[in-house]
Amino acid sequence: MVERETSREILKRLKEEYGEPAPMLDYETPFQLMVAVVLSAQCTDERVNKVTKELFKSAGSPEKMAALKIEELETLIKSTGFFRNKAKSISESSKMIMREYNGKLPDTMEELLKLPGVGRKSANVILGHVYGIPGVTVDTHVKRVSRRLGFTDSEQPEKIEKDVMASVDSQDWFTFSNLIITHGRKICSARKPKCEICILNDRCRLWRDKL
Repeated sequence: MVERETSREILKRLKEEYGEPAPMLDYETPFQLMVAVVLSAQCTDERVNKVTKELFKSAGSPEKMAALKIEELETLIKSTGFFRNKAKSISESSKMIMREYNGKLPDTMEELLKLPGVGRKSANVILGHVYGIPGVTVDTHVKRVSRRLGFTDSEQPEKIEKDVMASVDSQDWFTFSNLIITHGRKICSARKPKCEICILNDRCRLWRDKL
């Protein structure tokens, strides 16, 4: 576990280096963000943005997405990978939103998790970006960097989420995890991390092991 003051210092350095985090997925509505997040599994944000640019022209609302034939949806999202599973989740979620939520994306973790294809990571992204509700988004970068910085020893996303939340001020949860994602992409990669130029190397277990 990392002390609260240390986590504040880490966040301060990340903000100075990268600024305030901005959404990496393109969307105009809460529903569109949900679709983009589902598509982003095992796919780059750049690829997702190219796909949704065309997808949302014909199916940018839950009503239109629910009416889209599954085969047509599969074709439109094929390049994101795992397209059959993603198409099924998006189609079923769209129908559920229309049927049970009057066409409006839910705004609580409990209700979002009922949607096919939406897990805690996706729900935290939606809650943070759309509704301003803080949470810790645990993706592969947060999992890796938080372990290297000593926030957790766990490999389990839910435990990592709880461990980071215990060390970081609640109002900073969403910003912190998004900046950690940026840092993981730019510097603290899985292979060949750029430890020598890392602004957090004095806090890092991996760097200490190298010395």
